[in-house]
Amino acid sequence: MRARRFCPLLLMPFLLSAQQVSGDLRQWHRVTVAFHGPDTAEDATPNPFTDYRLAVEFRHVPTGRVVRVPGFYAADGNAAETSATRGRVWQVHFMPDAEGEWTFRASFRAGAWIAVDPAPDAGFAAAFDGATGRFTIGATDKKAPDFRARGLLKYIGGHYLQFAGSGEYFLKGGADSPENFLAYQDFDGTWDLDARFNEGENTTGKPFVHRYEPHVRDWMPGDPVWQKTKGKGIIGALNYFASKGMNSVYFLTYNIDGGDGKDVWPWTAPEVRDRFDTSKLAQWEIVFSHMDRLGLMLHMVTQETENDRRLGGSAGLNRVRKLYLRELVARFAHHPALIWNLGEENNTPDPDRRAIAAWIRELDPYDHPIGVHTHLNASRRFYDGILGDPHFEVSSIQADMAYYHEEAVQLRRRSAEAGRRWVIFHDEQSPADMGVLPDSEDPDHDIPRIEALWGNLMGGGAGVEWYFGYRFPHMDLNCEDWRSRERMWEQTRIALDFFHRELPFWEMEPVAPPFRVAEGSPMRVFAKIGEIYAIQFPRGGSAQIALPEGEYTVHWFNPRTRGGLQQGEVRELRGGKGRRWLGLPPADRSRDWVALIRRKR
Repeated sequence: MRARRFCPLLLMPFLLSAQQVSGDLRQWHRVTVAFHGPDTAEDATPNPFTDYRLAVEFRHVPTGRVVRVPGFYAADGNAAETSATRGRVWQVHFMPDAEGEWTFRASFRAGAWIAVDPAPDAGFAAAFDGATGRFTIGATDKKAPDFRARGLLKYIGGHYLQFAGSGEYFLKGGADSPENFLAYQDFDGTWDLDARFNEGENTTGKPFVHRYEPHVRDWMPGDPVWQKTKGKGIIGALNYFASKGMNSVYFLTYNIDGGDGKDVWPWTAPEVRDRFDTSKLAQWEIVFSHMDRLGLMLHMVTQETENDRRLGGSAGLNRVRKLYLRELVARFAHHPALIWNLGEENNTPDPDRRAIAAWIRELDPYDHPIGVHTHLNASRRFYDGILGDPHFEVSSIQADMAYYHEEAVQLRRRSAEAGRRWVIFHDEQSPADMGVLPDSEDPDHDIPRIEALWGNLMGGGAGVEWYFGYRFPHMDLNCEDWRSRERMWEQTRIALDFFHRELPFWEMEPVAPPFRVAEGSPMRVFAKIGEIYAIQFPRGGSAQIALPEGEYTVHWFNPRTRGGLQQGEVRELRGGKGRRWLGLPPADRSRDWVALIRRKR
């Protein structure tokens, strides 16, 4: 095949180009710079996605710090509304992390597959290359839970992520289902490629995509839509979810080529891998921006186990995978709270995992955390080849719920020993056909609450997302109504609120019980030794406890219902030699309770 050649003269008419800065000029908000370049289209030659490369260097004038941000082809610049497939607009989304004056300079280069060539001088200058501008950033005007009030969610070298603006530490509670969250009828170019029964996805034999009709009533005036009426179902679903105190949503961006749902892809057609659907991705951006406002983290899972060797024909960092990841980073990395997940039940060899993570890290100007999802009960060996790698920070564990506590304790310890402390997340519950059942089938959710949620948190983990299985209604692929697990959301919120309100959890660690356990009363201890102890009694009971010298208060917390601390049989303890009886909780003494012991000041 003859190689394509480029003629710089053909691009000269675009050297005098327009540019526009838009968005809220505030810290942590999205600022978009748009440039007029070659008039082209999604299906044009040269390919605008592979054969042009936009990158913009933003410089913070007061400090001189430079942030390099990749850009993307945006058709007419308003494709979410127009469904345009052609135009001459290139854009870059930037999240300024500091107030004050910023300047920018665009690099716009052309050449065959230059989009995935990291060399700054690759190809040749084209169109608006060298365009400059400036703007001034003020303070954010948002309030929590809006992530723009809290800033970039960062890995800081410990076992919890932290917001750069507010300094708060993050504990995750969210939805792992539906994993095909983006298979939504109102997104352009979205349909079901396989109407046959697939893990309960569709028993009617008709094509299925999400409508989220039960959540249309949760859409509120002033919330976003596109093309006048589209998007109310998915926006309403997010409104409901945030109202329950949840803060994370797990979703796939690619599930065709053998994946379960066969209904999510970012390209112009299911068989295409080098051209992106500009209007669909712009509509995704509307939804993701609303998630920022609601305080819902983007847990972006880039592939499934069934297709992890089909992107570009291999599991490695080939140019097709590079292009795919570059487009995701360019369009979505500006969101303050985002995790890159290399794949669900991932089979990629460790050297390839490390190379793919390094590529994302090279592209992502904000260094969002990177993780990879495990096979069932495999975390003890699954992460061996990447622990300590400088480009991984978080786990994404699939396991039996009974293992959550032990896995959190062990992986927390092993990652620290490897020289890079991980944030321990659990993201899927077995068995696969059940996961977390609807409230109608399991109204108390005792096992998910006791073993998974509190097991993770008491083991020094940073939270969970809930998976719905495929046996019951509103399952992993066809869930239309998050109210089907409303009591699970409530119990999750109770746990997260307790940790944020009562514990300096970022200073605490799981420890061996410093006491003798009453028979039949297993327990888990999370502590800052000599200062504060949270003790989970999964099946009730009490214990004799040995504490360092000092005086301590004793309270009890009911993890099943919303409420404050309660008094039990014993209100105070004195530390020192010997053990002291902790006493029993105030009621329901055979059920799960958490004892809170604090040193008196």
